[in-house]
Amino acid sequence: MTRYDIRIIPVRWSDEVSPGDDLAEKLQVALRHRKLSLQTGDILVIKHKIVSKAEGQIVQLSEVRPSRPAKDWAQKCGTDARLVELALRESRRIVRKKMLGGRRGVLITETRHGLVCANSGVDASNVDGGNRAVLLPKDSDRSARRLRSRIKRIQGVAVAVIISDSFGRPWREGLTEVAIGVAGMKSLLDYRGKRDPHGYQLRASYEAVADELACAAGLVCGKLNRTPICIIRGLKYRRGKGSARDLIRARESDLFR
Repeated sequence: MTRYDIRIIPVRWSDEVSPGDDLAEKLQVALRHRKLSLQTGDILVIKHKIVSKAEGQIVQLSEVRPSRPAKDWAQKCGTDARLVELALRESRRIVRKKMLGGRRGVLITETRHGLVCANSGVDASNVDGGNRAVLLPKDSDRSARRLRSRIKRIQGVAVAVIISDSFGRPWREGLTEVAIGVAGMKSLLDYRGKRDPHGYQLRASYEAVADELACAAGLVCGKLNRTPICIIRGLKYRRGKGSARDLIRARESDLFR
């Protein structure tokens, strides 16, 4: 197997993103300012929040009228009923509601995208200090495809695009990044049926490459670094049509439903 090095290059971002902004153009300005450029075959990992902002997926909390279920849950766990209301509106179903003690509660939902996460991905951090909340993109795979197409049109390079968000995990502390939108690459690498160096035939090895790349970029981007985009360079990935929906386990094989 050919050896190769993988580089993760942060793209620092000083501008705020507003509804209607062209992210591909803003990216080009940020790259030029940092004396960076994209290369064909790069993977661009972009945090969903700036995608959501550009697409207008922002809600003024003063305009949200919480329902009785939202008020009841917010009162139990000492949180903002308006954020709970948005989480309920953005959900397909409630997976789990649990009090953890000390008036701390967790609301796990399944979003319309099929993602299972806390509060339907509704987030008020890194927005404007708590007056507005950001929702997930309506269709993150479509957002990734559009951004990829726009970058190719403006900069003339074909890159893969991953839109990421931070999720918790069952039985594990802490958050990790996951891919919620993918374009230009296969999200999964299937080793099933292949043999390991000892001749054993693999039966369950199905690698979530897009999630792994999102996590790798998360180490560089951080949460407070104003670095919403990373370039991953040097990885030999499978190009082609792929999506984040490919990473969602089918209901019939889901062990936790």
